[in-house]
Amino acid sequence: MGYIEELRSLVGHRPLIFVGSVVIVQDSNDRILLQQRKHPFGAWGIPGGLMELGETAEDTARRELLEEAGITIGELELIDVFSGPQNFIKAPNGDEFYVVTIAYSTRSFTGQPFINDAESLDLKFFDLQEVPELVKSHRVILERFLAKNNTLLR
Repeated sequence: MGYIEELRSLVGHRPLIFVGSVVIVQDSNDRILLQQRKHPFGAWGIPGGLMELGETAEDTARRELLEEAGITIGELELIDVFSGPQNFIKAPNGDEFYVVTIAYSTRSFTGQPFINDAESLDLKFFDLQEVPELVKSHRVILERFLAKNNTLLR
């Protein structure tokens, strides 16, 4: 049982604060890696996940990208930290939580991305002009990343 599951067994569905990391991975063609998630089912988002006890935000980012996409990421650049009432989630099972998301970007990775069937329906690189509809909070992260790089999302 992981940290979050153990915590949930103690507090039930009450609102909690979780910290997570996501990483915008760009390939040599400036495409970004996106994950079609199983939870929420079919939603596209930036690969990442929630922190486990004892991890740094960077450790979380690296572990999640290895677990979800099978890639090892190199140097990370901080995009920003996202928090507040707009990051409130009520899961289908009734669990309530606020997520503090630390967003990074990188162009440095090794390995060939592959789908982890436990968490993903699809995983692929998209041209910025072809980005599918994203989970709302991830759209905000992508827009902030693009603004920092003076690029527009169409």
